[in-house]
Amino acid sequence: MATSSTFRRASRSSRIALFFAALAALLLLPLASAQNDSQQSNPQPANPQQQQPDQSQPDAGGPSGDTGVIAVPKKAPEDEPPPAPVAPPEPKVANPPDMPPVSLHIDVPEVTVDVGVLLQKTGQFVPGLKPDNFRIYEDGVEQKIDGFKRVEAPITALLLCEYAARGFAFRVDMLNSAWAFTQQLRPQDFVALVTFDMKSHIDVDFTQDKRQIQEAINELGMSVYMPAAFSETNVFDALSESMDRLDRIQGQKYIILIASGIDTMSKLTFDKILKRVKESRDITIYAVSTGGLLREMTEGGPGMGASIRDIDYLQADNEMRTFAQITGGMWFEPKFTGELPDMVRTINQNIRAKYQLVYKPTNAKQDGTYRKIRVELVDDEGQPLRMQDEKHKPLKYEIIARDGYRARQEVE
Repeated sequence: MATSSTFRRASRSSRIALFFAALAALLLLPLASAQNDSQQSNPQPANPQQQQPDQSQPDAGGPSGDTGVIAVPKKAPEDEPPPAPVAPPEPKVANPPDMPPVSLHIDVPEVTVDVGVLLQKTGQFVPGLKPDNFRIYEDGVEQKIDGFKRVEAPITALLLCEYAARGFAFRVDMLNSAWAFTQQLRPQDFVALVTFDMKSHIDVDFTQDKRQIQEAINELGMSVYMPAAFSETNVFDALSESMDRLDRIQGQKYIILIASGIDTMSKLTFDKILKRVKESRDITIYAVSTGGLLREMTEGGPGMGASIRDIDYLQADNEMRTFAQITGGMWFEPKFTGELPDMVRTINQNIRAKYQLVYKPTNAKQDGTYRKIRVELVDDEGQPLRMQDEKHKPLKYEIIARDGYRARQEVE
């Protein structure tokens, strides 16, 4: 009985042990299967020292034992300023499809003034002046001189000579004055000869051969005592036509006007030719009145006709003088042939030896108005310049410069 009871207890214990063994096998089977799958997906290296930690996540999705490498951002220093904001891109402006490219061009006006300084007694050019010795005014306002230099260069001149039936004395004076001027010419000079009575006639076009000019003067001299074709002298029209010819030539030009100055039948009035002269920018007129000796001998004669003639000649002198002064030239009234060499020497010195001043006017408007110019000479202290000769005697001098200029129009 005891043995049978003992066997039954042992058999019961065995069944309980088998039950727990089977239960344990059932619990361990999913875990083994998961480990085999993990090892197949992440094979381990052969060297156990180089084995990496297992970073596989648990089935439940929780954190594993090793989190791996973590990147920690670098802490910015406290004193480092924040980065500057990025500048916005520049706006791009495009022309309309039908409009071509347009550029803006601004012209700053610039005025060039040739100034001659001559001694009144001898007509000699005064050298050695400095930029600080000059003061230039436009419409009464002082201008800043930006450029200064002494100019002495070849000239481009037009001899405009009256040759009409006014009297052979006038023609002789004209020929003598023109011939004297040619004696001062240099090989590099360009000179033309134009005579006029009722109309202008080109005797010699611009040339550097002064012998052609002299030969033309000689041909006119061969018939000087013969009656001329016309007695009319249209000096205004001839002067305007000559200026139109010179406008096509670049650079500074000169007109040597040798005439009585009497105008009889010109289409232009004095006001119109005066406006034309003022508008010229680079033409200087030197005027020589002819018939001085004859007029001196007959001035104040009896009769109404003589008085009217005297008034006409005085008016002609004033017009010739005005043409010269406005353009920065000189006017001469020789009475004797012996005066001609000094006269043409003065013209030659004034043409070739000048001071050139350049300034940008404070009045930059391009409105076509006429601007008055005045040039003065001062010493180092700003006082009017005084000149003396070797014996410390005062010398009077004359400043030769343009009276003014006409500003350009905006549409030019």
